[in-house]
Amino acid sequence: MPTADELISADEIRRLAAVLRRRSPGTSSWRCVEDSAAALGELSVSGRARAVGEALLADCDRDHARLAQAVRAALADPELTGWMVWPVTEAVAAAATGAGGDRPSDDTSAPASMFVDHDAFDDGLDLLARLTPRLTAEFALRTFLVADLDRTLAAARAWTASPDPAVRRLASEGTRPRLPWARQVPSINRDPRVTVPLLDALHTDTSEDVRRSVANHLNDISRLDVHLATSVAARWLRGPDPTTPALVRHAMRTLVKAGEPAALELVGFHGGRDDLKVVGPVVTETRIPMGGTLAFTAHITNVSAGPVSLSVDYVVHHMKANGRTAPKVFKLTRRDLAPGESAELTRTHSFRPITTRVYHPGTHAVQLQVNGHRFDEVEFTLGPVPGDGGS
Repeated sequence: MPTADELISADEIRRLAAVLRRRSPGTSSWRCVEDSAAALGELSVSGRARAVGEALLADCDRDHARLAQAVRAALADPELTGWMVWPVTEAVAAAATGAGGDRPSDDTSAPASMFVDHDAFDDGLDLLARLTPRLTAEFALRTFLVADLDRTLAAARAWTASPDPAVRRLASEGTRPRLPWARQVPSINRDPRVTVPLLDALHTDTSEDVRRSVANHLNDISRLDVHLATSVAARWLRGPDPTTPALVRHAMRTLVKAGEPAALELVGFHGGRDDLKVVGPVVTETRIPMGGTLAFTAHITNVSAGPVSLSVDYVVHHMKANGRTAPKVFKLTRRDLAPGESAELTRTHSFRPITTRVYHPGTHAVQLQVNGHRFDEVEFTLGPVPGDGGS
């Protein structure tokens, strides 16, 4: 993944200052923007976007009208593109909503919308729609959502009919409950139903990028409200566009991995616990050295009178530092079995050191998960057995 310096680099910000001087020399000297290029230091990419955005605001005395005039002039320059656009969107959002000024914070009883200049607010949203094809304005949209949810969602609903797929994508991506790198929008997390009309309008979009955003958005919702996510997906599948089944599979991925029955059925898996005879897993070794590999086999038979379609996972219960175990689900295979048909499964699981997980010695367990149903656990020991001296 690119580093912050490779995305919002000092050179990129100096180019932004040059664009602003070239296209809007009368608005400001843009000295603060240029100076900010030398002060990025160890900031994260989002931190850099905010820091340069603050420099833009300083150059315009935090005045929305001055900033908006400069940004519209800069949009005539094809060099206003790429990662330099993110700080511009952050500045637009802060100026249009009065963020950082004399208005309440997110957790006060007075709604932030009471302190918003609606003309500036709407103009700022228009600027985001104009900027988003140059990179994306999804992160800056969060500031608008926090300031006035209803007004921002109304604009997003209008964007769903835009001829520009980048603007349509902004309507979905910018309102995602768990958008990576972005600030949280507490009101959406509390009631994710408010964004469903946007997804309804976009789930059959002609753009694959837009449909993928819709799928990721519904996947975010599934982490907050399982019933809402599965009911929306089920409704879409009742009159599907040819692209809808693939979208639903991507949207249900977290719930499928978690073994949620409704999600499994939506993506085509069927067959319950009583339809199956599961033997295993059978481990080849019950003591695995730290850094070694667990190997196991399992046998699944369809004992029902009809065919079954199975999502087969395995669960490793890792020993934690506190002496308790925590489960982690891993994909194994997908199998369709006719009545009486069996499947023999084998798998190896490595315990080599990785940066994303710390392994602790002690008693672990492994079990199969088939269509969300977990079967018998089998224990094994990772590393030295406590008290044996490591021999």
